[in-house]
Amino acid sequence: MTAPQRPQQSQFLRRPSLKESKFLTEALRTETVGGLILLAAAVIALVFANSALSGTYEDIKGFTFGPSALDLRLDLAHWAKDGLLTIFFFVVGVELKRELVDGELKDPRAAALPIVAALCGMATPALFYVAVNAGRGDLGGWAIPTATDIAFALAVLAVIGSNLPSALRAFLLTLAVVDDLFAILIIAIFYTSGINLVALGSALAGLVLFWFLQRRDVRGWYVYLPLALVIWALMHASGVHATIAGVAMGLMLRVTTRPGEEVSPGERIEHQMRPLSAGLAVPVFAFFAAGVAVNADSLGGVFTDPEPLGVVLGLVLGKVLGISLGSWLAARFTRAELNPALRWPDVFAVATLAGIGFTVSLLISELAFTDDPGLAEEAKAAVLTGSFIAAVLACVMLKIRDNRYKAIAEEDERDEDMDGIADIYQQDDPEYHLRMAAIHEAKAAEHRRRAEMRHPPGEQGDRRA
Repeated sequence: MTAPQRPQQSQFLRRPSLKESKFLTEALRTETVGGLILLAAAVIALVFANSALSGTYEDIKGFTFGPSALDLRLDLAHWAKDGLLTIFFFVVGVELKRELVDGELKDPRAAALPIVAALCGMATPALFYVAVNAGRGDLGGWAIPTATDIAFALAVLAVIGSNLPSALRAFLLTLAVVDDLFAILIIAIFYTSGINLVALGSALAGLVLFWFLQRRDVRGWYVYLPLALVIWALMHASGVHATIAGVAMGLMLRVTTRPGEEVSPGERIEHQMRPLSAGLAVPVFAFFAAGVAVNADSLGGVFTDPEPLGVVLGLVLGKVLGISLGSWLAARFTRAELNPALRWPDVFAVATLAGIGFTVSLLISELAFTDDPGLAEEAKAAVLTGSFIAAVLACVMLKIRDNRYKAIAEEDERDEDMDGIADIYQQDDPEYHLRMAAIHEAKAAEHRRRAEMRHPPGEQGDRRA
C-alpha cells in the first residue's frame, strides 16, 4: 500500500517563466521611462503651482473646449482625467486580461498569493483612513490610499539603481494589476452617481459591438477608433466614469496566439499603446492633478486634519502592513514556500514601495471630494506626501539588501552558452547541457595545451629532479 502523497507545495515569489520574464522586462522598461516622465511632470506642476506662474497654471487647467451638445465641453484638467486616463485604463485592461489568461493569475493556486496580498494591501489602508476619520472627518475619501502607482514605483527603482530580482518585480507588477482592477471596481461602484440609463445602455451596446467585431477578427484602426470614441462619449454621458470604457475594451481583446501569429492582437495593441499611456497620458494627467499649493499651513494640515492624515497613514503604514501580512497569511495557509533566494524583509520592502500611490489616488481624490475642492487639494497634498515618505523608506530598505539583490540578478541573467537565453531557464533542456559540456571540454583542452607548451611532457622528469 502506497503512502498518501503530501500536497505539492508551490513557491511564493518564484522566478517567472521565460515568456513572462520577457514580457516583464519590456513592460517594466516602458513603465520605468514613463515613471521618470511622470515624476518630471509632477515636479513641474508643483513648481508652477507654487510660483508666480500659478495664475497661468490655473488658466491652462481651466481652458475649456468641446461640443456642449454632447456634454463634452470640458476644461483641460477634465479632458486629461476623463479622456487621456482612459488610454491608461485601456492598457490596464489588456494587461489584466493577459495576466488572467496567460500570466501569473492564470493558475488559481499561484494567483491566490498576489490577490490576497493586494486585497489586504487595499483593505488595510482603507481601515486606517476610516479609523482616523470616524466621527470627525469625511469618510468619502476612504479609497484614496488603496491604490499603488506602478509607474512611479518603478521610477523610484530606476532613480536608486536597485537590482531588484525579477521575482520581486513580477510580484510588484502583479500587485499593481490586481490593485488597478479593484480600484476600477471602486470607482465604478462608489464614485458613480446620477446614472443616465439611456446613455449607459447605448455604451453597453457599443461594447457588445466591439466584442462581436473582435470575435469576427475584424481588423483596422479605422473601425475601432471611431467606435471606441463613441463608446467613451456615451460612457461619459451616462454618469459612470469614462475610464471604465477603456478597461472594458481592453478586457475584450484577444491575448492568445493562433497558428501563424507571432503575437496576439491584444499584445500587439498593448505594445503600441503602452508608450502613449506611460509617456503622454499619465504624465499629462499628473501635470494637471499634482499642482497643489505647498506651504507651511498646507503641510501642517496634512498631519493634523483627519482626511489628509488618514491618507498619509494609509499609504505609509496601511500598505506595508496589509501587503506583508496578506502575503504571510496566504503563504502560511496555502503551503507556499518563500523563494529560497529571498527573505521576508524583501517582501516588506516591496510592500513599502507599494505605498507610492499617485495616478489613481489623485483621481479618486478628485472624485471623492467633488463638492469640496479645498479638501480635494488637501487630499492630493497628502497623496504626494505619503508617496514621498513611502518612496524614501523603500529606498532605504532596498539599498540595505542591494548587494544580495545584485547576486540574484546576476544569477538570473547568466548566459554562459551565449545563446541569448538565460541559463536558469534551460536547466531541463538536454541541448543546453550538451552545449555547456562542449564549452567546458574546449576550455579544458585549451588549459592542457597551455600547460604542455609551458612544460612539455619530456621535461617533466628533469623538472621533478
